[in-house]
Parts: sequence; structure tokens; C-alpha cells
Amino acid sequence: MGMVIISLAVGYFLGAIPFGFLISKAHGIRIFQVGSGNPGATNVLRILGKKIGYSVFLLDAFKGCVAVYLGKLLNEPYLTLLGALLGHSFSFFTHFKGGKGVATLIGGLAFLIPIPLMLGLIVWWGIFKLTHYVSLASIIFAITLPCFNLLCNETSVQQKHALPLMTFAGIVVWLHRTNLKRLWLGKEHRF
Repeated sequence: MGMVIISLAVGYFLGAIPFGFLISKAHGIRIFQVGSGNPGATNVLRILGKKIGYSVFLLDAFKGCVAVYLGKLLNEPYLTLLGALLGHSFSFFTHFKGGKGVATLIGGLAFLIPIPLMLGLIVWWGIFKLTHYVSLASIIFAITLPCFNLLCNETSVQQKHALPLMTFAGIVVWLHRTNLKRLWLGKEHRF
């Protein structure tokens, strides 16, 4: 039980580093008060442009990479990634506000399930190009990850990854619940 708490805590404190907030603040922007009010890469990109937006994406993804690396040292990579996802989305540095965690999740899963992740990213790109909704693409991406795990891995590997991937998918969908409402009402912002 102690290792579970340590793994979650290590991931949380890493994930809680609010790169989008810090970088936007350095450019004179209060990111929680503009655009969608989200400190994630998509909103930063909309407000401050591609160069800064992509930098935030890479830094948020890097948090996921480091979380998994540290998690492997603790023999709990999925728990540290879960902690990083929660830290990113509910950062104590920003009064428990944060992003949707997709970049952080991508960074971590790159080392855990690279082939299912790549297929999921292809789906993300296809949905985005068809609809221009980042939120919809992200939701469908997260939902397809457990499916691609079943398609790409042998049974023992499927079982190892199944519950964490379903948990991550559930968290990503829940974090996008306001986007889902706007999509339903036809009020979601296209990118």
C-alpha cells in the first residue's frame, strides 16, 4: 500500500507542474481567463500561437514520459502515470485547476503501449481532420486505446494494460464532460 501511495504522489507532483499556466504568464497572459479558460496546449496554441502551443504540448507530454520512467523504477508505471494525469488536471499550484491531460497521457503511453498509441493517434488525426474538434478527437482517441490494446497485444499483455487503459479513457471522457455538452448543443469551438 505504501508503494501505491508513493507512486501516485510522485506522479501527482510531477504532473502538477503547470507548464501552460507558467509559459502563458511569462507572456503576460492569464490563461485561465482567456479562450476556453484551460491551461492545456490547445488553448495556449489558440491564444499564443503554434510555437508556444506546441512547446506546452511537448512539456506536458514530457511529464508523462518522466512519470512512467520513475514508475518503472518503483515497479508501478501505470500508477505514476495516473498520478501525473491527476496532477496535470487538478494541480495544487493552480488551485486544483488544470488541463485535460491528453498530452501527458500520450507522453506516458509512448513507453508503455507504443503501437496501440500510434493507432489511437491516427484515429485522433482522422477525427480532427473530419470535424476540426480537438475535444471530440481526444475523447474518441482515449476510448479507442483499450480496443487497440486488445487488437495488438497477446492475452497476457492485454490483461496487464486493460484496466489502466479503461481507467484513463474514463478520466479523459469525464474531464471533457463540458465539451461533450457543448458538442451536443452545437456550441463547441472548432479549431
